[in-house]
Amino acid sequence: METSFLDLRCKEVINIVDGTRLGHIIDIVITLTTGQISGIVVPGNKSILSFLKGGNDLFIPFSQICKIGEDAILVELYGVNNPIQTTYDFRAQNKQLKN
Repeated sequence: METSFLDLRCKEVINIVDGTRLGHIIDIVITLTTGQISGIVVPGNKSILSFLKGGNDLFIPFSQICKIGEDAILVELYGVNNPIQTTYDFRAQNKQLKN
């Protein structure tokens, strides 16, 4: 099956563990050396405080994607409310790529 990023952006990401709607994909993370998709990124907390602080986007590893359907992407995430395990720091990743 082949699909484009634009097609994926239109699909809603849903956590099958608790039925939470996580939003739509805002980015895809690719490992440059292998060309493999590492995971997807969806918007983090949508509160006013997180908006003012910049908020943390939620990185979902590719291994946690259960099914990509016609209208939705089903993922299996436990402990989504724990920011240490679920947030993705793009600055740290960029530093690793440069080294």
